[in-house]
Amino acid sequence: MKILVTGGAGFIGSAVIRHLIADTDHAVVNVDKLTYAGNLASLGEAAQSDRYAFEQVDIGDADALRAVFDRHAPDAVMHLAAESHVDRSIHGPADFIQTNLVGTGVLLEVARSYCETLPAERRAAFRFHHVSTDEVYGDLEGPEGLFTEDTPYAPSSPYSASKAGSDHLVRAWHRTFGLPVLVTNCSNNYGPCHFPEKLIPLIILNARAGKPLPVYGDGSQVRDWLYVEDHARALVTVLESGTVGETYNIGGHNEHRNLEVVERICALLEELAPAHPDGVARYADLITYVKDRPGHDLRYAIDAGKIERELGWRPRETFESGLRKTVQWYLDNDAWVEGVTSGAYREWTSHHYGMD
Repeated sequence: MKILVTGGAGFIGSAVIRHLIADTDHAVVNVDKLTYAGNLASLGEAAQSDRYAFEQVDIGDADALRAVFDRHAPDAVMHLAAESHVDRSIHGPADFIQTNLVGTGVLLEVARSYCETLPAERRAAFRFHHVSTDEVYGDLEGPEGLFTEDTPYAPSSPYSASKAGSDHLVRAWHRTFGLPVLVTNCSNNYGPCHFPEKLIPLIILNARAGKPLPVYGDGSQVRDWLYVEDHARALVTVLESGTVGETYNIGGHNEHRNLEVVERICALLEELAPAHPDGVARYADLITYVKDRPGHDLRYAIDAGKIERELGWRPRETFESGLRKTVQWYLDNDAWVEGVTSGAYREWTSHHYGMD
C-alpha cells in the first residue's frame, strides 16, 4: 500500500512515518508545508528509504495537491497536518481556521475526486484516515467518567473548535459523497521529536537551561498521556483494519495532573542530568505558577476500549517508561533541539514562556 501522510514532518506524523518504514512494507508520501513546527530531521533514517517520498505542499493548495495525487497515486490518506497548539490558537486563531478547516476541506475534495477515478477494486480499498484530538469533547467534570466515541462535542478553544469542525467535515464527506473515511481521536501525546512549545519538552528544555518551569493555574488540570510511538502503531492499525465510517478513541490509560508531570520530569532530571545549571539547587525550585489560560479544560480522559476490543491494539508504554525514554531522548539529541529552537519558535517562547 502507498500511503499519503499529511503533516509527516510534524511530531505525530513523523512518528507514523518512522513506524511505517521500519515496521511495515507500506510506501509513504510525506506531504508537509514545513511551517515552524515541521522538521524533516524528525524522520531520521526513514527519509533514506526507497519507499519514502517528500512533497512540500500546503494542504490548502488544491492544484498542488492534485498534482501530488496524480504523481504518486496513493492507496490511502492519513491526514495529520494541523495547527495544534492551544496557546497559539488563542493568540492567533486565523491560522487554525485556515489549516484545520479550510485545508481539510480542500484535501477532502481532492481525495474524493481522485478516489472516483480509481478502478473499482482500488476505489473499494481506498481509505481517508482523519487524525483528531480528544479536545473536541471539551472537558470532564470531576474525577470520574471517560470520553467515548459517543461523547457529544463541546470544544473550548479555537484549536479544539477547528478540529471539531474538521471532524464534522470528514464525516459529512463520508455520508454525502461516500468517501471511505476513518476518524481517530487521541489523548495528549508525548515522546521524541516533540516541538518544544508543548508541556513536556518545554519543561525538559527550560529546566536544563535554568529557566522558569511555567505551570498554568495551580497545575491541577488532568490529562491522559499517550506515548507517540504507541499512537503511531494505533493509527496504522486503524488504517489497516478499522471499519469504514467508524471512530476510534486512542488513549494511554495514564491520567496525571500537569503539576505531577512537571514534578516527575524534575525528578528524572535529578537522576539523569544531576549537573544543575548555575544557581539552581534543585530542578523543582524552577517551578513557577502563571496565570491560567482562558477556557482551560480541567480534565481529559479517554476510554480506549473500542480499539482494544475490535482491533487488538493496546499501549506498550506506561507513563513511567515513556517519560523516562522521552527525557533521555532530549538529553541525547542536542543537535535536534538546537535545530528547532530558533526563529519563530524562539520569538514565541520568549514572549509567552520566559525562554530566551
